[in-house]
Amino acid sequence: MRLDDVGAFRLTECMRKPASKKRSISPSLAAGDDESARGRLLGAATRLFCKNGINATGIDAIINEAGTAKTTLYKLFGSKTNLVHAVLETEGKQWREWFIGSIEAGGGNAQTKLARIFPALKHWFGQERFYGCPFINAVGEHDKDQKQLRAIAMRHKKVVLAHIEKLASEMGAAEPEVLAHQLALLMDGAIVAAMVSRNPGVADTAGLAAGSLFGPSKLKKPKRTGEAPQMMAV
Repeated sequence: MRLDDVGAFRLTECMRKPASKKRSISPSLAAGDDESARGRLLGAATRLFCKNGINATGIDAIINEAGTAKTTLYKLFGSKTNLVHAVLETEGKQWREWFIGSIEAGGGNAQTKLARIFPALKHWFGQERFYGCPFINAVGEHDKDQKQLRAIAMRHKKVVLAHIEKLASEMGAAEPEVLAHQLALLMDGAIVAAMVSRNPGVADTAGLAAGSLFGPSKLKKPKRTGEAPQMMAV
């Protein structure tokens, strides 16, 4: 899920001269150092997990990429597992902000916003650092009974589904929840297809399929007005 305009992490190089004398470090400075190291570790882990996979990426590769000590990683995250969870939570938040912002940008009615889903995905698919969805990848390469990863993935998915369902309801869909799940399935399929084929155009095909879900037959029938109430026979 790497995209420069989704707030991608950037590695910051901190050149430090070795101290000749011991000096006291204020709590605020120490906290700032921890925050900087945390950001570098999250950024490094994100890049390596997305590109190479979680299981294929060891702790040493992460700390070398981040320019931190192994003790710093364990101090801030406790374990590689906790780092994986932090990466997924952070990536999910950034991706949702980008995705929702993309379909809401420019305003328009609910159907116009829903129609922006697949053009937005196509833009994402065309990024050099597109490696698929980190949630799909993470669940795919781990034990399918791994509850924590599945829980993080489902929390992410629920937020995305809720926004799509809200728009579907505003559009007047007869079954907003069903439409949201249909669009989500097309999104997931397009993401996997784009990752395998490296062809951003799969988003166009998914968008055409999505368009068939917006037809009049899928919308609520308007209530009739001005008709006399039916009287029951006696």
